Amino acid sequence: MRALPVRLDAVLVQALIAAALSFAHLHDLASAAGQQGWKAWAYPVSVDLLLVAAWRRLRAGGPKAAGWCWFLVALTASLGANVATAGMLDLGSVPAWLRILVAGWPAVAFLGGTLLAHGAPRPEERPTAALLAPASAPPASTPNAAETDPTPSLAAAESQVPPASSAPAPSTAVPPALVALARKVADEHRVRTGTVIDTSTLRARLGVPLPLAEAIATQLT
Repeated sequence: MRALPVRLDAVLVQALIAAALSFAHLHDLASAAGQQGWKAWAYPVSVDLLLVAAWRRLRAGGPKAAGWCWFLVALTASLGANVATAGMLDLGSVPAWLRILVAGWPAVAFLGGTLLAHGAPRPEERPTAALLAPASAPPASTPNAAETDPTPSLAAAESQVPPASSAPAPSTAVPPALVALARKVADEHRVRTGTVIDTSTLRARLGVPLPLAEAIATQLT
């Protein structure tokens, strides 16, 4: 059995080094602020998890105000620890305000993580019933002279019969807003899996009937 080749990515190595340094700085600052033992190691994990959760919200689409807010909060905590441990702060005598900030961080991180995890749903999870409703009701048809006449003539009846070579019925009409939502879902599926979304998956993601999903898939090609 041949061993798989190991490929070192310079960007990945740089990211691991930066994460390790930031992790150590956060641990040192928490330890200097009175958090000993496992508590000091939990602070870097909490800050990094909040960063990841905020970044996922920013990449998910939709409203980005909450994502940017908590991303900046976590980034400020990480950068603050890096600067404080670089000689800008005497870790042997930490001021009281910094001890208060470190002690109150778990509540802040819990609030941010909860709001990010249970905030607004992703665009593909929103109901599509409003998009399926027609923009306006079709105008009521007025009765013609042949319908009001109780005894129509044979010529009038023959003129109303459609010819044998008439055009087929039009296909299912798709609202433009639903087509735009389906295109966004298809793009996200292509980025995540590298393949084109099929009709059954598109129907399941949008929650629409099969004929409507086939009409949407036709417009996406």
